[in-house]
Amino acid sequence: MRELEGKTALVTGASKGIGLAIARGLVDAGAVVVAAARSSSAELDALVAGGAARFVAADLSSADAPAALVSAAGGVDILVNNVGAATTRVDGFLSVTDEQWQNSLTLNLLAAVRTTRAVLPGMLEAGRGTIVTIASVNALLPDPAVIDYGAGKAGLLNVMKSLSKEYGGRGIRVNCVSPGPVETDLWLGGGGVAETVSRASGLAPAEVASAAVAGSATQRFTHPEEVADLVVFLAGDRAANLTGANITIDGGLVQGL
Repeated sequence: MRELEGKTALVTGASKGIGLAIARGLVDAGAVVVAAARSSSAELDALVAGGAARFVAADLSSADAPAALVSAAGGVDILVNNVGAATTRVDGFLSVTDEQWQNSLTLNLLAAVRTTRAVLPGMLEAGRGTIVTIASVNALLPDPAVIDYGAGKAGLLNVMKSLSKEYGGRGIRVNCVSPGPVETDLWLGGGGVAETVSRASGLAPAEVASAAVAGSATQRFTHPEEVADLVVFLAGDRAANLTGANITIDGGLVQGL
């Protein structure tokens, strides 16, 4: 279904992993995609070559970059706040410096706040718009190993819920998606979570990865495309009365109600 035909979607952190899968999913659904990242990738270049996406370089850790990105994107119907990063704090809370806290909160919270602030005036003028923000189960499952990342993602849930209340009556829907462990380089690549924890614990990376999903019902990692399918649904008219939600896609890892 090309349910997003005629829509323009801005996706941050779109060069790899979840962001790349979302960009592909939106293109498949008919949207024109503005794919933002610090640098492109071979996979994103291939998507751009298809003609339904274009790449805009943006370092969203800079305070001015989100407004410049939105200006370069033009009119935006769909915003997907995906950019973020997690560093595993294997030495615990006391090892995390103020600078590391600031860098983490800037990329995992303020980048989405600033990009949303930049895109909202155009959506309000148009009388419609959809914002989907990628949070994390770590917003709901605090973990000392990613304490600053989890704090940033928890802040995202609060901010986006507030925005859904403020703008819900003005044609703008705001929702969050909180993935559990996803089959991307963030977890499984070189220097990713599994490898970092492996070096600190003595376990093999595969053992670390298995342990991460052992408490879930499905006992497997989520595929990036599964997150993308959910984002496409939230971006479209099938979810026209869905706002203020946080949807977990974690194979049942979060077991509370």
